[in-house]
Amino acid sequence: MALIHLNFHSDILGMAMQADVILPQKNTSLIGLKTTESETYPTLWLLHGLSDDNTIWQRRTSIERYASERGIAVVMVNGHKSWYCDMKYGERYFTYLTEELPKICRHFFRGMSARREDNVVAGLSMGGYGALKCALTYPDRYAAAASLSGAVDIAAYVEGKKEQENPYWYAILGDFDKVRGSENDLFALAERCAASPQKPRLSLWCGTEDHLIHANRRLKAHLDALSLAPCYAESEGDHSWTWWDLHIRDALAFFFDPSAENS
Repeated sequence: MALIHLNFHSDILGMAMQADVILPQKNTSLIGLKTTESETYPTLWLLHGLSDDNTIWQRRTSIERYASERGIAVVMVNGHKSWYCDMKYGERYFTYLTEELPKICRHFFRGMSARREDNVVAGLSMGGYGALKCALTYPDRYAAAASLSGAVDIAAYVEGKKEQENPYWYAILGDFDKVRGSENDLFALAERCAASPQKPRLSLWCGTEDHLIHANRRLKAHLDALSLAPCYAESEGDHSWTWWDLHIRDALAFFFDPSAENS
């Protein structure tokens, strides 16, 4: 595998940005790692949580090793603390993530497939929210999405709070009483996606000791009712890397092993 630290300019955000990219590399002399290569390869868009950046998946997990076994590219995105939203009073991070960054990466790395069936998205916590938002907003661009410990109900989080006491959330979302039903509400996005001719495969995992477990259960029930039933699992675990390193492997199996969804 090749690991590339990419520094470039984003016109959408109007600033320098970073992404870390894992690419398949065929070789015969590398010890202890299976590698494969083809002319084109699937891409996993991998999103970080609130306190982190594009380097965190490399530092906390063995994502490069997991990717090498499957011959896939992985783009580890820097979303800062944007919640991967087009912020009400800030920058357009969702447009950057779903439109500009794929074009930039496919220009630099010609092997990255643009086909819907070759593009999947995953993330943890804030990134789990972002991954589901990508797939539910653009089911024609992403074949599947996986959320690990996703912060999946931001409308419920801000309801009843005062905007002036939460300037961070106000900059992202605007008026709190208008979040539910908006383009930032996964529950509303799921309803719109249910009417789409293309529907992404969805996977949700959350630990039973995680403070976000109840929101994940609510979203699972909502998706079930819309016939968007996800591959859902909850098991021992809190909001920590011990569990995300374990369950990103499950997400990769969900994405790339045809039999994994029903196992």
